[in-house]
Amino acid sequence: MFRDIARTTLPVEFEGQEVHLEAHAYEDDTPSFQAMALVHRSRANNNTVPIVRVHSGCVTGDIFHSLRCDCYAQLQLALATIIAAKLGIIIYLPHHEGRGIGLVNKIKAYAEQDRGLDTVDANISIGAPIDARDYELPAKILKDLGYIKIELMTNNPLKIKALSNHGIEIIKQCQSLTEPSEYNRRYLETKRERMAHKL
Repeated sequence: MFRDIARTTLPVEFEGQEVHLEAHAYEDDTPSFQAMALVHRSRANNNTVPIVRVHSGCVTGDIFHSLRCDCYAQLQLALATIIAAKLGIIIYLPHHEGRGIGLVNKIKAYAEQDRGLDTVDANISIGAPIDARDYELPAKILKDLGYIKIELMTNNPLKIKALSNHGIEIIKQCQSLTEPSEYNRRYLETKRERMAHKL
């Protein structure tokens, strides 16, 4: 069922400049598993290894700039990085919302965090997995684009392992560090202390 559904040129505004990205739309299994790959080529040749960000969709962060997570800051950092690179790719996964538990469950988990739970225990308290994301689709997309060797922008060791298990060779991990705020400091600490993120 994996299909490259459509592609186009997507002009975007980033930090006051107009940037043109290749936009590739993908679907896997059902319309619930859709993704977009944004590719920026600057000085790439056939041997250029792309720097890649596999970004989990976050309505509250990416769209509304919520301060409870670092998703918006991570996405902005990824855009800056791929635009500056010879070859950069962002794979955007809307179905990864809330570490794969969905928007409604994420808001339920937020309510549990309001009671004092960290993000791990909040998910457990509502009967949701700590992290339900799967990385087969982004691996398929990278292979479809012709890249099985990449530099990966991530702090998450499980993402590296998952992509590797699907045949993607991570030749370099590039940390993706953002400045904590009073609202997301515990969120980031939980990632580091309980989920082994390299922060």
